[in-house]
Amino acid sequence: MGFDLDSYLRQQAAVVNAALERYLPAAEQQPTQLHTAMRYSVMAGGKRLRPILVLAAAQAIAGEPLAAALPAACALECIHTYSLIHDDLPAMDNDDYRRGMATNHKVFGEGLAILAGDALLTLGFEILTQHLEGFSAACKLQVIGEIACAAGSQGMVGGQSVDILWEKGQARDGEPTAALEYIHTHKTGALIVASVRTGALLAGASSSQLQALTQYAKCFGLAFQITDDLLDVFGDEAKVGKRLQKDALLGKLTYPAVYGVTEAQEEAQRLVAAAVASLASWGEEATPLRALAEYLVQREY
Repeated sequence: MGFDLDSYLRQQAAVVNAALERYLPAAEQQPTQLHTAMRYSVMAGGKRLRPILVLAAAQAIAGEPLAAALPAACALECIHTYSLIHDDLPAMDNDDYRRGMATNHKVFGEGLAILAGDALLTLGFEILTQHLEGFSAACKLQVIGEIACAAGSQGMVGGQSVDILWEKGQARDGEPTAALEYIHTHKTGALIVASVRTGALLAGASSSQLQALTQYAKCFGLAFQITDDLLDVFGDEAKVGKRLQKDALLGKLTYPAVYGVTEAQEEAQRLVAAAVASLASWGEEATPLRALAEYLVQREY
């Protein structure tokens, strides 16, 4: 029998969701409205792709599931959700729906949405400092440092800033191709790379293993964003869970806009093949990572 990716994703998402319930403040805990807003966005569903990548990378190194990596997986989901809340704000992408539900600021107001995002970012690092058990201080410091860099001005936030400035016509001195690569590899790719490297580091990866998995993650992250760009053009709004065909209206830099749809599709396929090729030295323990990469060119949301 082949690997059942759908079952794997459901099972891993359930594990992550149960852990997130433990780490998130209860809605009844003061300040109740803030905690309700935090829980609203975190528990709204979603693929849980980044935490699953943490767990899959750890399994590839350890040869079996590594439960001790679960807190780091949850921390990355909190940080990712913070970025979505802020990304949806009127000053950024101004989205009304996320994961098929009203965006955080539409439900709780802009002020509380900003604070909910802030709180989730800091909760991610609280989880990393308080709940990563059984690892050396050096290992934990490296993981925390890499995630911080991936989330900050040299990573996700940096990519978001260039995305916004380009959209507003304030950062168009260079070639669009260079800006496009920068935005995609930082805004989306950086946290994906950090997720894979986190799982690998916690499982004790060698330098060569870490290098190979980093290459996998870089290809995966870029392929993920290209397919996201394509879904904005061709996707089913009910499945994607947010308004589509918006990138072109906002003048955003996307692969279909810069290279055309056919070349964007071909590039996504090339990157997926490269991601899978980087796992050549692994056996069945890397099956989830291979399946996740191959899923990218088939995904509908």
